[in-house]
Amino acid sequence: MSTSAAAAPAPSPSSALLEPVERLRELVGGLELPLDAAGSDRARTERDQLLAQLDDYLLPRLRRLDAPLLAVVGGSTGAGKSTLVNSLVGAHVTTSGVLRPTTRYPVLVHSPADAAHFLSDAVLPGLARTTGAEVPDPSHPGSAAKGLRLVEAADQPAGLALLDAPDVDSVVEANRDLAVQLLGAADLWLFTTTAARYADAVPWEVLRTATERGTAVAVVLDRIPPGALTEVRADLSRMLAEAGLKSAPLFTVAESPLEGGLLPAQQTAPLRRWLAGISADARSRDVVVRRTLSGALASLATRVPRLADAADAQDAEERSLRADLHGAYADATDGLQDHLSDGTLLRGEVLARWQEFVGTGELFASLQAGVGRVRDRITAAVRRKAPPADRLGEALATGVAALVVDAAGRARQSALLRWRARPSGAALLAAAPAAASDPQLRPDFTADVERLVRDWQQHVLDLVRAQGEGKRSRALLYSLGVSGAGAVLMLVVFAASAGLTGAEAGIAALTAALAQRVLEAAFGDQAVRTLAAAARADLVARVEDLLAREEESLARLLPRRLAAGEEPALSGSQLRQAAAEVVRAGDVGRGSAA
Repeated sequence: MSTSAAAAPAPSPSSALLEPVERLRELVGGLELPLDAAGSDRARTERDQLLAQLDDYLLPRLRRLDAPLLAVVGGSTGAGKSTLVNSLVGAHVTTSGVLRPTTRYPVLVHSPADAAHFLSDAVLPGLARTTGAEVPDPSHPGSAAKGLRLVEAADQPAGLALLDAPDVDSVVEANRDLAVQLLGAADLWLFTTTAARYADAVPWEVLRTATERGTAVAVVLDRIPPGALTEVRADLSRMLAEAGLKSAPLFTVAESPLEGGLLPAQQTAPLRRWLAGISADARSRDVVVRRTLSGALASLATRVPRLADAADAQDAEERSLRADLHGAYADATDGLQDHLSDGTLLRGEVLARWQEFVGTGELFASLQAGVGRVRDRITAAVRRKAPPADRLGEALATGVAALVVDAAGRARQSALLRWRARPSGAALLAAAPAAASDPQLRPDFTADVERLVRDWQQHVLDLVRAQGEGKRSRALLYSLGVSGAGAVLMLVVFAASAGLTGAEAGIAALTAALAQRVLEAAFGDQAVRTLAAAARADLVARVEDLLAREEESLARLLPRRLAAGEEPALSGSQLRQAAAEVVRAGDVGRGSAA
């Protein structure tokens, strides 16, 4: 049966995987771990290593499965890596020694046929390239601190490049990091060690990482003393098997004099033939590529969830810091609201100004006669002469402002103490500008509070003025004056005695009752209750808004992975889902290829 059009070719595994891996790379690149949550240092390192492997190996290899192989020669200090590379190439292309430039600009030896590939950013795109004998001076402006020195070697087989990496146990952290990055970009790792150092811990940690990621590994055991080959090889083979590398090829190099700075040709011949065979045989190259590629993809199933857990831990830590901050300000706000209504303000200067306002000479001596008669006498008095309300209003404003400033100061100090009790909060404050982490309120805060209180008092006067439009209250309001009635209403707002004791409580209660009666004579019971509730609600709203702004000024120190009440911009679940999509795409790709 014929068709009018040829069937579309099945997609290759690499084409099916490319898009989901690019999506995963985007997420990993956007993952920030700024807080010192549990395990955050380890997570940052893992994120950086995964991002490097995605950029340096997985994505380039998925885009070109047939690209030349990169064999990275790695190992510990003094393992003979540079000498091995020079001996395999048959020329002095890289330099031995602790202070060699290879630590900053590793040497990548390639065939002339592969020059265009390695000169491009298809491999290790984040590293600068140089083809000269000298590496750039890092102190020179514009010079890259690290890169690759590319060397063409006529005898290097096409399709396979050798890269002499820095020591994995270098005393310089930047060199160790670069070594790990290069190993993550390798199709094949030539782990080089010596008979004296093959059991060193650090290289084996890197070897275990290579095993976890499925990297193809071959081992070169160098400098074996005469007569020790069988024993040392057997012991190393045992260790490789225990590390999951039983099938890794093992090449041995006996201790012998160098010939012109190179290992004797017969010592490196088995390894040279093995590498040449891989480069020359498409099937062998494909086996190495697919093993390392499959291993790297499979490692995402464990590496990405660990990063997702770290992202979740960051979110939880930020929520805790926000809760500490909000709790400190909520406690201060609650305490302030209590003080605004428990009679705390009805003492000292405020009480003195109130007594002055109503004419205390015989007022308090007459309180026993009943509030009703006192109200009548005050009403008669204020009709004859407007009382001095300004000083009472000023005293109230000063008292309210002092309470707000005190509450804000306590809130800020409490918030900072709660943060400093957490490693993440302490680190956050240590990195913040001095003014941002200062427990003292900002210099202009008091002025803001005073302006808030003045605005609130004006609002109270507006309430009184609006209420005084009725005929019943106009006469008494005229006698009191708007400012006088407003001052009395403010007293009613703050009227209670729960926060006071003894004689002070009794005076506050009588003051509150008297103020209430004066206003009731003007506006009536219900109106006074409504006015007082509206005035108090407005003051509380203004203060809460001010304290919320102060809280937000501290919240700006947080990394803001989370907006208040929202999901994070990048969550752990997004990372897990992206990793699952890579796995599904790999399954689909393998099925299509089959």
